[in-house]
Amino acid sequence: MIEAAGYAPTIVDYRQAGWTRAVLDDLLAAMSAKPRDILREKGTPAAELGLLDSSVSDDAIIHAMVEHPILVNRPIVATPKGTALCRPSEAVLPLLDRTPDQFTKEDGEVVRP
Repeated sequence: MIEAAGYAPTIVDYRQAGWTRAVLDDLLAAMSAKPRDILREKGTPAAELGLLDSSVSDDAIIHAMVEHPILVNRPIVATPKGTALCRPSEAVLPLLDRTPDQFTKEDGEVVRP
């Protein structure tokens, strides 16, 4: 959707690059979010690691995200207008100065801003 709007985004392959504590802290601060807000549960070891319990500290979640990059929900998009977890994909639209007239998602759903 970002490319359809005419932007050339910088894409970070988190599986290869991983996460650092500093990067996660910066992203969370920019989003005014807590680690639990970006914790991916499905298809990850979150449950096995005990991260779904509400008593788990933010520090423990961040540590687990650094150790297991798949635990970070994505995509996280940062633009001059803000930073947000853009799931569903149309959540990116408020972060863009220009938007595509329409966009067809991989599942065939058409999004019209």
